[in-house]
Amino acid sequence: MTLIKLKGSAKVENLNLSQINWEALLIDAGLILLKLAAIYFAFLIVKSAGNKIIHKSFEGIGKKERISPGRSKTLQSLAKNIFSYVLIFIFAVTVLQIFGIKATAILAGAGVVGLAVGFGAQGLVSDVVTGFFILLERQIDVGDYVTTGSYSGIVEQIGLKTTQIRGFDGTLHYIPNREITSLSNHSRGNMRALVDIGISYDDNIDEAITVLQEACYKIAEENQAIVEGPNVIGVQTLGSSDVVLRIIAKTENMEQWAVERQLRKALKEALEANGIEIPFPHQVLIQKQAGPESAAG
Repeated sequence: MTLIKLKGSAKVENLNLSQINWEALLIDAGLILLKLAAIYFAFLIVKSAGNKIIHKSFEGIGKKERISPGRSKTLQSLAKNIFSYVLIFIFAVTVLQIFGIKATAILAGAGVVGLAVGFGAQGLVSDVVTGFFILLERQIDVGDYVTTGSYSGIVEQIGLKTTQIRGFDGTLHYIPNREITSLSNHSRGNMRALVDIGISYDDNIDEAITVLQEACYKIAEENQAIVEGPNVIGVQTLGSSDVVLRIIAKTENMEQWAVERQLRKALKEALEANGIEIPFPHQVLIQKQAGPESAAG
């Protein structure tokens, strides 16, 4: 009985296989593969050409509009990402159409799913909206020195979801854009170099100011990063053991710390060369001796 069934099933299988048009099937499969290969190569060519066009376009815009290099890199990276996403979407829809799948139904379903996800991902939506306005208003660019919240450092990447800031200790901070509620950009315009240096109360203040100013003139001639000054603006405070003089200069962006270090070294050497003392805190120790009665007791 089993044998008969097996024979019967074999006949059915043979009958079904004999009815298949293998030649037409192979032709259809070959055509599909050729279409997929053509679409894939077209995708690669369009992507490569589009990225080159975007790169050259931003180079031309940067020269004509005088956009900063950081701003140009930020917008160029964002444009390439958006262009890639659009190409991937078109590629996926085209592949679905080759297999006879209607993309409209899938898009409608994706829209419903996206709406449901949107209600549960309000933080993500807030990140994207905030990131969009950060880019639109040009609040920061790649390479800027910024402070936001408790983080300070150099901006390495700006995205629609997160902003990456490299701290001065080397730590890379990933900050969601919705948490950037206050932002200070230290890279817009010239920066200030400030140095306070103290002299003794016994020294002549006018003489010390003259010595320091002459040293400042020499530094200004040597250092091209100094835009204005340095100038001794006068007595800042009267300390417990010194008279504090303040020196201010304007420098190119991100050069203020190097200028401050150079000023401290040169000003100290100038004061020492002219016999002007840089005081340091002194402590007076008074030791009371015990009286005769206390010693006898």
